[in-house]
Amino acid sequence: MEASFPVSRRIDARIDAVYGELPPQERRVADFLLEHLGDLAIFSAADISRETGVSKATVSRIFRKLGFGSFGEVREHVRELRHRGIPTVAPVSSGDNAGATALQRHEAQERENLRRVVQALEGGRLQQAVQLISSANRVTIVGLRNGFPLALHLRQQLTQIRGDVGLAPFPGQTMGEELAALQEGDLVIALGFRRRPALFGKVVDRAAAIDAGLLLIGDSTARHYAGKADAWIECPQEADGAFDSYAAAMSLISILANGVLNVRHTKGHRRISRISAAYEEMGELEEL
Repeated sequence: MEASFPVSRRIDARIDAVYGELPPQERRVADFLLEHLGDLAIFSAADISRETGVSKATVSRIFRKLGFGSFGEVREHVRELRHRGIPTVAPVSSGDNAGATALQRHEAQERENLRRVVQALEGGRLQQAVQLISSANRVTIVGLRNGFPLALHLRQQLTQIRGDVGLAPFPGQTMGEELAALQEGDLVIALGFRRRPALFGKVVDRAAAIDAGLLLIGDSTARHYAGKADAWIECPQEADGAFDSYAAAMSLISILANGVLNVRHTKGHRRISRISAAYEEMGELEEL
């Protein structure tokens, strides 16, 4: 009998809800699904039947109990979870060869992500982003949830080159307090990666409403905000595993910071020299 679950309810939560009522053979299928959420796309219903040692009818029956009409719906559901940035269980490898293969897949995916970032910067987009950062009166960097460590690092890089680089929200403060002083001629850099808080869209609207510049950086799920931005850089975070990778985003930050330094060459290097002198005077960095 097909169960009734909200469409948005995750498959693992659905399994948890019915697991205690499943007979042994169906539990074997449920266990298999939980162990392979990250790579279900490579399986068919016949594969699951063979791997678990149960009949195809049993496999189909548990799909219905979980609220899916077919295994195709299951695979689409898992793809949607991954697209939304929800970690799903990654395949577990065993043995030296399997481990090496996993590392090779990881390297290949990181190379592909970086290639796509470089492609996104072509056609003058890098120069446009660099000019926005270089010429703004003040720069406010917004990073929520997964975007926060990226925003923190971007601020650390840019503040070595130019002044008036802030972070929002500052710990313990509200976003409204941080954005109230924005004016025309300022720049907001908004880092928006999937599973963003709903507040992110309001930050974009605020920047657009007061004619502050807006540089938007995010994965494909932030693309619908691009029309409100002065510059949009798409930065993929796909990974061969359960969790997203932010390696390409960190590399993008390095590219942007170097670009700004090249534009603000003399002023930027003078500021770096003053900061380095302050480090030495205060003994803040360890000797190498």
